[in-house]
Amino acid sequence: MRANDSATATATIAVSTPDPAGPQTPAPAATPARGALLAVLGVAAFSLTFPGTAWALEGMGPWTVVMLRSVLAAVVAGGALAVFRVRLPERRHWAGIAVVAGGVVLGFPLLTTLALETSTTSHAAVVVGLLPLTTAACSAVRTGVRPSRTFWIASLVGAVVVIGFAVQQSGGAPGRSDLLLFAALLVCAAGYTEGGRLARHMPGWQVIGWALVLVLPVTVAGAALALAAEPLHLTVHSVSGLLWLAFGSQFFGMVVWYRGMAAIGIHKASQLQLAQPLLTLVWSVLLLGERLPPAAPAAALAVLACIAVTQRTRG
Repeated sequence: MRANDSATATATIAVSTPDPAGPQTPAPAATPARGALLAVLGVAAFSLTFPGTAWALEGMGPWTVVMLRSVLAAVVAGGALAVFRVRLPERRHWAGIAVVAGGVVLGFPLLTTLALETSTTSHAAVVVGLLPLTTAACSAVRTGVRPSRTFWIASLVGAVVVIGFAVQQSGGAPGRSDLLLFAALLVCAAGYTEGGRLARHMPGWQVIGWALVLVLPVTVAGAALALAAEPLHLTVHSVSGLLWLAFGSQFFGMVVWYRGMAAIGIHKASQLQLAQPLLTLVWSVLLLGERLPPAAPAAALAVLACIAVTQRTRG
């Protein structure tokens, strides 16, 4: 899914208003070029989240999928934190970590998994394509950074393309799954923004790691209840999907994503996600056998053009 405590970049990283919480030692910053590459890797990892969820749902209930993916990711994250003897975050960072946990560890996975019970991955991917705009807006409110007018115009054009694509696919009648997906956008944008902010003060893997550990008591209890209440039929698809969600999307994807946001800025990194719905459409065809909508190539070109514009603007 972070005073200017923003990770906004100009030629390098150039926002210097002091944090209201006081002075601190920031995490070593990646160069803008490396940061962009890390953000792209995050987008690639996230683009497989919906196909992975669809596979996991073939053999598990939605609550089982959400709780188990978090528990498995927390085991890896907690192990890494212990092996490297990472100190507990400062008290002033825990509120932000809680937002990350609520947004990207619990909220977004749960809402999108419930939506995918009745929605195709291709439709869900396009609706969630609005995430870059919601993240940029959340970042502007949270950090006080004001991107340029050109940035907002390009972002809105990209959003309009995504909305038009979604409406065309749904027949103009948003349903329960769409409402769940829109709610997922809001909580994920908050988690992304706060995670991007925190990644300036600690490595990205520690941000998501502590968020996973923070909610571990909840997810362990939730996993136990879900396994007792929902049917479980382990297949190659369901296990593979769950493992990707836990280690690919929930941990690796978030690590490189937060690091990338810290280097190139929350609002610019968020616009790279305009490409995520199109990548997910490709995966939905290759992995799930869904039919690619005829409008996808035109939408892809329009979205990529918007990304090019947003990456050239200065906040």
